[in-house]
Amino acid sequence: MKITTLLAGCIVGASSAVAFAKAPAQPADIDQLLKSMTLEQKIGQLQQSHIEEAATIADIPQSVKDAIRQGKVGSFLNANSLVVANELQRIAIEESPNGVPLLLARDVIHGYKTIFPIPLGQAASWNPEGVKQGARIAAIEASADGIRWTFAPMIDISRDARWGRIAESFGEDPYLTSVMGVASVEGYQGDDLSDPTSIAATAKHFIGYGAAEAGRDYNTTYIPTPLLHNQYLPPFEAVVKAGAASIMSAFNDLNGIPASVNRYTMDTILRKEMGFDGVLVSDWDSVIEAVVHGVAADLKEAALMASKASLDMEMVSTSFQNNLAALVAEGKITEAEINTKVRRILHLKQELGLFEQPYTQASRQAVKNSAEFRKVAQDAAAESLVLLKNDNAILPLKAGQKIALIGPLADAAHDQMGTWVLDGEKKNSVTVLEAVKAEAGKIRYVRALEHSRSYDTDDFKAAVKAAKKSDVIVFVGGEEAALSGEAHSRAGIRLPGAQEQLISALKATGKPLVVVLMAGRPIELHNILPSIDALVMTWHAGSLAGPAISDLLFGHIEPVGRLPVTWPKVTGQLPMYYNQKNTGRPPTSRPFIFMEDYPIEANQHSLGHAATHMDIGFAPQFPFGFGLSYSTVEYGKASSQKARYARKDTYTFSAEIANTGKRPVTEVVQLYIQDVIGSVTRPVKELKHFKRVTLQPGKKQVVSFTLKAEDLMFFNADAQRVFEPGLFRAWVAPHAEAGEAVEFTIQ
Repeated sequence: MKITTLLAGCIVGASSAVAFAKAPAQPADIDQLLKSMTLEQKIGQLQQSHIEEAATIADIPQSVKDAIRQGKVGSFLNANSLVVANELQRIAIEESPNGVPLLLARDVIHGYKTIFPIPLGQAASWNPEGVKQGARIAAIEASADGIRWTFAPMIDISRDARWGRIAESFGEDPYLTSVMGVASVEGYQGDDLSDPTSIAATAKHFIGYGAAEAGRDYNTTYIPTPLLHNQYLPPFEAVVKAGAASIMSAFNDLNGIPASVNRYTMDTILRKEMGFDGVLVSDWDSVIEAVVHGVAADLKEAALMASKASLDMEMVSTSFQNNLAALVAEGKITEAEINTKVRRILHLKQELGLFEQPYTQASRQAVKNSAEFRKVAQDAAAESLVLLKNDNAILPLKAGQKIALIGPLADAAHDQMGTWVLDGEKKNSVTVLEAVKAEAGKIRYVRALEHSRSYDTDDFKAAVKAAKKSDVIVFVGGEEAALSGEAHSRAGIRLPGAQEQLISALKATGKPLVVVLMAGRPIELHNILPSIDALVMTWHAGSLAGPAISDLLFGHIEPVGRLPVTWPKVTGQLPMYYNQKNTGRPPTSRPFIFMEDYPIEANQHSLGHAATHMDIGFAPQFPFGFGLSYSTVEYGKASSQKARYARKDTYTFSAEIANTGKRPVTEVVQLYIQDVIGSVTRPVKELKHFKRVTLQPGKKQVVSFTLKAEDLMFFNADAQRVFEPGLFRAWVAPHAEAGEAVEFTIQ
């Protein structure tokens, strides 16, 4: 379904503004508006305040009204009631000194009323157009409540599944994250920010937040300069080029400097080198946390540092509001610097059309959670599902099979929506239980565990009894929504509660066992994977997770999802990612021998030396980019158009892909490159491109990719972006560990 079709009914009735007594300021010349503002009013534009959720005008605190009337606030976070949003705008326009409209914001992360898969699940679709559609729908729904600014997409590179916010990311790879990040920005912002159905996107968190030590949220990050430029910054550069309206600074300290007061990263890299001139907003209280970090003596110094680092707006905390005027009086900040910040904020409000149309039509409420939007959400959920194991073709389920549906998340209307769902309602969710019942009729359902963390085994007997009377067991488990997301990091990522014990009990019945996993991260399955006949990773797939999962289980759709992260065997392998360095003693340099098989009193050097773990090895459970289909696909040997290229050439790589099975397949064909010799060590592989190719049974297609020299450039030890000619390898493969390399040189 095309976005234009979806929008046709939404824009009708949205073009005419609500009548108001006094027109908002019309800054054809923003500088003229600036001249009419006092210093205190300018500083007010730099303040984003939080309003506790208010459903009616009567719920608006007097302090909020007073702050608006006095020009002390330019933006509000979390006003999500239309009547409240319009009333806040009315006060700003009719009663504030300059009639400047407010910028109303909310965390609209993976849907507003219609909930889509978590971002990590969206990345598993490898379908940027689908991500764009989801963001467009979220923007339409959120803007119907007067929200014109969101704090998404999160484009932190996430290499550690212990980190709770990996759920909110697009995974571990800078290229995939860049593609999905750009698609998300384009969806939220639409073709024109002034369209009433568009909202400003915010790329976050700048920078390095996903590298938190031990996967503990908010923790310290240390990222060497080449790694920062080659892995963590590319997604931000991509969204800046795509026109992202705003960027959010991070909580973490990076190499000793908290990100929200880091002048080098925000002013030098983001502003000067990347050319970003949009609004730079802090994360919640992150400016004043510079005091806790220990780099600012007090809130006044924190405000000075953040201001000098090019931050425009402070979220919730008030160090700007309380200290900037004094800092100007002391000559530590100039009013011209304040003007630059205010100008950016006013420009964004102007781009959003808020000066012309600050109010939102009540008639637009009807668009939320529409049948058309729910259909798109179900399609997105279906594309996010990753088939990881399917021994003996257990899936799809066969007609007439007796099914035992067991597990704590089979009927979890709330939890299937996932983390960061502020506005979704579980009454609008369709669960796996509901969908499977609708498909298969009579089934045997036993919840067995009240929730995913439960250790109560009282219902295990009932679950085993149901399993014995069935032909196949479908276990739906994993993590509740609350076990991932912000501040929800885990030291161990095994299945919580007694789920492993339950799986073992079910397997002991001898019946085929299908595990449907819902989680915000990869889950350690190494010990129980042999007990599982078929495994489907569904992430948290949103409001329509149930029908999507049911359709996959019964074969009405094909599995198309592929992993956007490397899946570890055990937690101790983390952080884990495919684009690692070779090291001087690569793990592949000697055969792996399990620790249990070591000879007694083995000589220290008798088993060789390699970068591996003696108890588990170096290989992941499932590699980046991996995912199975219900059909079989064969890849021909990759070829390069030339063995030698000149730098100015276009480099072309191809392979024949054949569907050798009996069902249609949508294959995600991936191009990986290795720069074999570099002035700094280079990754063993880097994803450079991918294509989704649909093949009918028996059909084949040659898939080709083209690159240019700029695609092979990298940052060296001096933080210079360079191209180094020499020997390269290329793989056209189904995932990061597959395929045979073709070598080529560039002169």
